[in-house]
Amino acid sequence: MKKTLLHLAVFIITVNAILAQTKTIKTDIPILDRELFFGNPEFVGGKLSPDGKYISFMKEYEGIMNIWVKKFDEPFGNARPLTNSKRPMQGYFWSEDGKYILYVKDENGDENINIFAVDPMATAESSKVPASRNLTPLKGIAAKINLVSKKNPDLIIVSLNDRDKAWHDLYELKIATGELTKIYENKDRVTGFDFDWDENLRVVSKTDEKGNTIMYKKEGESLTQIYETSVSEQAYITSWTPDNKQIYIVSNKGDLNLSTLLLMNLDTQKITKIESDPKNKVDFGGLNTSDLTHEIISTSYTDDKTTYYWKDKKWEASYTYLQSKFPGREITFQSLTKDEKKLLVAISGDKYASELYFFNIDTKELLLQYVSRPALKKVEQYLAAMTPIKYKSSDGVEISGYLTLPVGSSGKNLPVIMFIHGGPKGPRDNWGYNSYAQFLANRGYAVLQPNFRASGGYGKKFLNAGDLQWGKLMQDDITWGVKYLIAQGIANKDKVAIMGGSYGGYATLAGLAFTPDVYACGVDIVGPSNLFTLLESIPAYWEAGRASLYAMVGDPKTEEGKKRMEEASPLFSADKIVKPLLIIQGANDPRVKKAEADQIVIALRDKGKKVSYLMADDEGHGFRKPVNNMAMFAETEKFLAGILGGKYQKEMPENVANRLKEITVDISKVTYEPKK
Repeated sequence: MKKTLLHLAVFIITVNAILAQTKTIKTDIPILDRELFFGNPEFVGGKLSPDGKYISFMKEYEGIMNIWVKKFDEPFGNARPLTNSKRPMQGYFWSEDGKYILYVKDENGDENINIFAVDPMATAESSKVPASRNLTPLKGIAAKINLVSKKNPDLIIVSLNDRDKAWHDLYELKIATGELTKIYENKDRVTGFDFDWDENLRVVSKTDEKGNTIMYKKEGESLTQIYETSVSEQAYITSWTPDNKQIYIVSNKGDLNLSTLLLMNLDTQKITKIESDPKNKVDFGGLNTSDLTHEIISTSYTDDKTTYYWKDKKWEASYTYLQSKFPGREITFQSLTKDEKKLLVAISGDKYASELYFFNIDTKELLLQYVSRPALKKVEQYLAAMTPIKYKSSDGVEISGYLTLPVGSSGKNLPVIMFIHGGPKGPRDNWGYNSYAQFLANRGYAVLQPNFRASGGYGKKFLNAGDLQWGKLMQDDITWGVKYLIAQGIANKDKVAIMGGSYGGYATLAGLAFTPDVYACGVDIVGPSNLFTLLESIPAYWEAGRASLYAMVGDPKTEEGKKRMEEASPLFSADKIVKPLLIIQGANDPRVKKAEADQIVIALRDKGKKVSYLMADDEGHGFRKPVNNMAMFAETEKFLAGILGGKYQKEMPENVANRLKEITVDISKVTYEPKK
């Protein structure tokens, strides 16, 4: 009896505590300015110079994120701009000797990439920034960087598709002069070049018309086959042993479902298993090696979150120390000096503005460098937690995903946004700060990001389970996510929207066309509507992946493939789309052409359906300019609020309002001329 009374007392206390906590839940959550999520960050992309004397970073310059630099011991207010690009860059890095900063960018989203160099010590003369040099001044190419030399800091190895748009030749590039020297002419479908620690080209990979890939050991002009994978398998070289005699291969060949770290002796082709996920749940994630010793530092695996397995005690001690300082956060070694003693460490989390710290491995000195979005930092109490979840799809396959609930909500009977990632084969959503999820949650929506079949990281069977399942089982994985939220009482079944970019845009169109009763509306961002025109318009340099694309969606050269593609193309089921749709497109998109948006807009318009259309003339596969992003999301949140009843920010800066007018398309004037 005493025990029963004690349990009852504990129960009453617990209930009272929950009720007290409930009373303190904030119901008046402010609408956070969309610029906090989609405007330019104050700082991002910090990197140390090889000697640690300077720090570079990205910061706004004339409205666009550009590269700045300062001495490490100077205040950030003393930093100098190095570039004045009118287009956001796609990455930058220091040369090995610190004489140059190199960066890559395209023109207005066309993905025709050039490589540029700027002297970080140069002073501006006639302009406000030092002059940058285009090291690959060729039109219509997609330059790739294959190797940044450590033996000769003035040298990088690049591949260019200037001779043949479908295939990249290999070149040596001298940074100081821009001199290009061809070292491998690619006339035999080479899709990979691998260099050892001494920077010798040791392995080349070729992909045939059926999508099979063969690795060859290169000795002089002689090539010897060493490893082969089919179109449904994957393998790549991730590093070399210190003596350059063996290669580390990550592979899911044959009986392997989860990709595994293997060691191959190049002389004997003997293969030894090194490691796979100790929990036997996900693919091999990453191999981190030291540039000084060439030994393995750590391996990693990403399930709901990322787990590291340390092979080097000193690095492990540093990571453990940082974990103690930032519990519950993700810790990423973002940049390090040539001696590997000084680091820039990125600290992030699901409901936190990211921060960058300097860390000295020997002394444990830890110095805050910057907060990427300091204005967001001030309102972190209004950011929402991202929770990993799992549910079953229509055929019993387990789907992992992430659920973000609005701060201050009951978590029940909420309007929902199904936010679908792109790809589809390979990419996946991860735990951490997500501007889209936070923005939508702040507007009052529950956000579910499902890692549907064909998402990467969950094994070969799961990856290939999406083949020929566009609009079918892949769509079920999303639909059953909605069913899960309804069953849990989280979702208001009448207020569910679907939204996403690239494949996520396709899934949006497919969701509205093939399951019209599930969704109240959709937002399609650069999504394909017609699989026939999608495959006809892929960039020439995607030729090696054509067989893989056919395996995913169907072979248009066969009657069976044509039938499957027609069934899966939302365009041919446009008459079934009965809910409002907002379509967003970049005019210069080389992957999902503007025609994909035009076709579905015309089909819906001519059937009297509700469709709106935004199209930016200076964007490609997704919007990268902040003013375009701000305009897009201003329209998106208004669109969603009008149907789902969420909150939205009515006011916007004049430049955003003007840009929104410019990119809003009069659908009555949209035309499409089919390719003959």
